[in-house]
Formats: sequence, C-alpha cells, structure tokens
Amino acid sequence: MNVEELVRDSLRELAAEEPTAGPGFADRVLDVRRRRRTRRLVSVAATTAAVVVVSIGVPLLDHGKDDVRPANVLDQGGIHAHPDQSPPRDLIGAGDTVLAAYYTAEPHQLTRKQAVSERTYWLLDQKTGTYKKDTRWSVVAVAPGLKTAAVLERNLPAHRIGLLDLATGKVERWIPAERGVGGLAFSYDGTRLVATTYEENPDLRIKEKLTDSDGTVKWVWAATYGKSSRSGFYDLDVVSGQGSWSPVAPERDINSRQDFSFGRASGRVYAQRIGGEDGLQQFYDLKGNKVAAPANEKYLRSDVPARLSPNGRLAALGLTKEVSGNPGKSYSSVRDSRTGKEITKVRGSLLVAWVDDKRLIAWERVTSLKEGYRPQLVLATIGSDKVVPLSGAEDPNKTFDREEWQPVFARR
Repeated sequence: MNVEELVRDSLRELAAEEPTAGPGFADRVLDVRRRRRTRRLVSVAATTAAVVVVSIGVPLLDHGKDDVRPANVLDQGGIHAHPDQSPPRDLIGAGDTVLAAYYTAEPHQLTRKQAVSERTYWLLDQKTGTYKKDTRWSVVAVAPGLKTAAVLERNLPAHRIGLLDLATGKVERWIPAERGVGGLAFSYDGTRLVATTYEENPDLRIKEKLTDSDGTVKWVWAATYGKSSRSGFYDLDVVSGQGSWSPVAPERDINSRQDFSFGRASGRVYAQRIGGEDGLQQFYDLKGNKVAAPANEKYLRSDVPARLSPNGRLAALGLTKEVSGNPGKSYSSVRDSRTGKEITKVRGSLLVAWVDDKRLIAWERVTSLKEGYRPQLVLATIGSDKVVPLSGAEDPNKTFDREEWQPVFARR
C-alpha cells in the first residue's frame, strides 16, 4: 500500500467513526463561561429608605462572532513563511498548524558553580500577526485553538498555573498547586492539562569543563545528567481546574527535566526514558503506574515532536539518511503507526509538527555535511523531495549553553 492509498484508506475509516471533541473544544467551553460571566448583572443596595438596583453593562467577549485574528491567520489553506527571519518576527504557519510561540534560553548564574536556564518567550499577537516578547513566564503551553495558554511564573517550581487569554494577554484565572509545578502540556483535544511536579527547579545547571578537539578548554553551564527531582504529575480538567496528583519517580540516566505529555488519547501520559522496548518513552496511566504504550504510539520516540499524523495512521520517526551537497539533505522515516513498518522517507532532520496527513514542518539543515549544523524550519511533503523554507536559519555563532529559539506549535 503506497502513501496515497494509505491516506485515502485512513480518511474513509475516519469518516465512518463517531465524531470526537475537536481541536479547541476546551476553548469553546471557556468562551461560553466568559460570555455567561459578562452577562451577569451587579446589584447594589443603597439606603434603608429605598433599595436601588443598578445594572452594569460589561462588554461581551465573544471570540466566535468578532474574531480578533487578521484575515491571513484565518486562511487555513495558506502557507505563512518568512525565510529571512530567525528568530521570526511575523506569523509562521501552514494549514491549521501555527507557530503560536517560541522561546530562547540562557543561563542565569546563581552561585559560582550553579545557574538556572531561564526561558524568554515570544507569543503570537493575533491582532497584528507578529511575535511579541513576554517576560512574565518560565513555561508556556498553548492549547489547540490558539485562544488559551497555560503558564507558569518565573520562579520554578511554581505553586499556581495561570490560564492566559491569548487575545488580551491577561490571566483569566489561576489553578492552585500544592506541589510545585515545572512543566505543562495540553491533551490533543485541549480539554485536559498535565502538569509535571518537581521538588526543585528542573532547569538548574552546573559548571562543566569541556575540552575541544584542538585542546581548547572552556567552561559551560550544562544540565545535570542522571539526577532529577521530578515527583509526579497533576491531571487537570481545563474548564473546572479540578484534578488529581499522582506520584511518579524519575527515570535514571536522564536529564533533570523529565516532563510528562499526553498521548493521543488523554488517558495515558508519557515521559522520556533511556532504552527499553518502548524506545525513548515510558507510558503511565493517570494513577502513575507504568503501562505499555498504546498500539498506535508504540513505535514513536519522545525526541521527535511530530509523533502521530492527524488521522493517527502515520508515525513520524527520526533521522535515517543524510545526502551530501551544498546544502546537504536530510531524510526522516515515516512509518505505519500500527506495524512500525517504514512507508517512506520525508525531507527533514527533525520532524516537528504535522500540518495534515501528507505535510510536516521540520528542521532542515542549510549547510553542507562538512559544516556545522545550522537548521531552518521548512514545510516538507510526503512523496516530494522539495521543501518550502518557513523561517531563517539558526545563528551560526550560538554557544553551547545558550538555547537557540525553540518553536511552540499549536493547531487552530
């Protein structure tokens, strides 16, 4: 079965299935709550002689009727590319997949031998279609629909989770957390939030001595390997903020940050691990017990962000082939998610996000194989050897301990 037949077969199967809550479902529910809240009347009692009732009109926040996003963002079939911008200043996206935010990270020294890697986020301003710096947050996760983001304040681990309205830039409400939180991720449909808990800041860094091939010695801030303070995770309902905490011990031989994410079905979470039958991932049920990976996620890897195609039939895997040239070409494997059998290869050294069942956004190198690795975001298509550049390339002068801009994609 070739790719075209697989995609057609997948679409037929999807058409026969019961509909599920689509992307942005939680946002739509939150919108209803917002509209209800704004329609409430506030009454005030005056004197004992008479009671005066005052009705206060509040502007209606109705994202459905008066969408604040510009027309080009709502063009779901369009490609928004700025190959001259790195990091991007203007909207990047393709189809329903949008660069909702990005961040950089640099070490902030605490003591002579200890630092913390601090992230700085740029969020998409949907009124202007540009990215604007927001220094308030240490962690940002964007929900499907691009209306709500879950955020953590600067000092980690944090003891409350904010739900940020991306249209206004204001936190609508806070979810308290008795145990400190250091990581956030939404479920595929946006109705649930998994919050990873830590005993100490998961982004702590230590000073490490490195020796280059030419004998040059330098000191860098590096993540602590083989040690993590992760304690477990909260599984939270986005609308109500209610949920439960489950303890999970950290895996061995892994970096200090070990965040949980939901699998395609929100009844399972996974985190990175080393080795084992499930490769670089370990799944857990919502009580924190280790479980086998779901059948269609068994062959995935936690270090390949794209994971499953929208229809769930294709699995994005890692780099398998590099071809010399100027620039060089990279190819990653696309497999049948149920059998693990490779179906084809697609351009890209790291598959970041699916656009639809045939196109992906990937990092692809702009240098030859003999030069240092410098990637840019590209749009790759299954069955085609061509890519469409979406962003500019990373800074060639980046340092080991400074993290270049990292994309945060979401489906609208």
